Amino acid sequence: TKSISKCYVQVTGMTCASCVANIERNLRREDGIHSILVALMAGKAEVRYNPAVTHPSAIAELIRELGFGATVMENCGEGDGILELVVRGMTCASCVHKIESTLMKTNGVLYCSVALATNKAHIKYDPEAVGPRDVIQVIKDLGFNASLVKKDRSASHLDHKQEIRQWKRSFVVSFVFCIPVMGLMIYMMVMNSHPSGAHTHQNMSSEEREAPHSSMVLDYQLLPGLSVMNFLSFLLCVPVQVFGGWHFYIQAYRALKHSTANMDVLVVLATSIAFLYSFVILLVAMAEKAKVNPVTFFDTPPMLFVFISLGRWLEHVAKGKTSEALARLISLQATEATIVTLGPDNVLLSEEQVDVELVQRGDIVKVVPGGKFPVDGRVIEGHSMVDESLITGEAMPVTKKPGNTVIAGSINQNGSLLIRATHVGADTTLSQIVKLVEEAQTSKAPIQQFADKLSGYFVPFIVAVSVVTLLAWIIIGFVDFGIVEKYFLGYSASISPAEVILRFAFQASITVLCIACPCSLGLA
Repeated sequence: TKSISKCYVQVTGMTCASCVANIERNLRREDGIHSILVALMAGKAEVRYNPAVTHPSAIAELIRELGFGATVMENCGEGDGILELVVRGMTCASCVHKIESTLMKTNGVLYCSVALATNKAHIKYDPEAVGPRDVIQVIKDLGFNASLVKKDRSASHLDHKQEIRQWKRSFVVSFVFCIPVMGLMIYMMVMNSHPSGAHTHQNMSSEEREAPHSSMVLDYQLLPGLSVMNFLSFLLCVPVQVFGGWHFYIQAYRALKHSTANMDVLVVLATSIAFLYSFVILLVAMAEKAKVNPVTFFDTPPMLFVFISLGRWLEHVAKGKTSEALARLISLQATEATIVTLGPDNVLLSEEQVDVELVQRGDIVKVVPGGKFPVDGRVIEGHSMVDESLITGEAMPVTKKPGNTVIAGSINQNGSLLIRATHVGADTTLSQIVKLVEEAQTSKAPIQQFADKLSGYFVPFIVAVSVVTLLAWIIIGFVDFGIVEKYFLGYSASISPAEVILRFAFQASITVLCIACPCSLGLA
């Protein structure tokens, strides 16, 4: 049987379900990887792999290549005895060999590797037989200095603050420039729907149309073919396209580099095509010195960016809330413990402060009034009231006397207690709850998996549909021009039929792209 190892990778930069699908789909293809489960909320990927073929840092690199941030989580292995130590005082390879051979002889140590370059020791042990303090003691007896690798307890990886800031900024920029564009648009609509004087727009002669009519201030041409309206829209649209769309462009580029298409690709496609098309049409109109102002789509990109960046911003705020709850739960864990040595008749011989990670099964831990219980255990001496509301929700303190069990993270109130540790490290009730919450965020409902699969096909499908729309209207237009004439508003006889058909076809296909691009399925 092939041995299968499990590693956890911290993933940042995932925004929606299709990112998750993207990572899972691409990693499953790699050889040596058996299964992968990605949690959008916890920002965590659980990978089962064959250590003979691949290793965690290579897996993280694969995820990084897809355009996400990825780091291997060292401290997320299963609770049964993995120990990372910093060993000081090694000078050469013989020191390494000395430590490794001595540890391997120690009862209960299953595996040990020491790296001279990084001063790190990686040890697997059986918690039933030996504990982290014993291992450290063995190394100290050999004349070296050993200490735990500090864990990051703050749960900072659950923090969405930076993303929230980034999308908020993107939204504000788009919004500021979107308001005037919308204003101009509405103004034009209102003015165009009122016939000015006796003439409607259509039957004004071109001279009259050029006269800056009250409603037509915006139609007034600065240069032949360039109206005030279009010029202003263009100016307002550029900053949105650059600043508002910056993150979208980066993500889309990374996705395309790996020949996958995600939501960002759609957004970028729709806005860029709308922007470039309008820009080209303007240049053409100026080259032709057109009397009639062309129809442009400069209003599309700002509006789209506003809605999507608002959506992303709200989504990250919501994710931040869930993650906050998890971070709070993690912060309830005690960081240190007082371990005591007992003589006959439970006489205190000595006590020392150690890291919670160093507490072993069967240790005697002293908890002073007002202190937190560092591990789950059984009271062996003392009487006290304990506030266990963090687990049970019960507001009244619970009486504890010898023989009662206590829960890590609960608060000792008025008496000093001695407890014997029964569950330590990842086995404590609190750690298990944290793990459950993280797993609940990791596992997906079947409907969600289905939606992920769909959004993978969604993007190419929409692009295909809009191309079909473009071609269909071009064909229809050349076969029966009447249809296009009927639907293409603002059509004026001064443009050649071929151009009308092309413009209408483009308008239709861009509309398809723009409407489909905030994929409601993916967001939902």
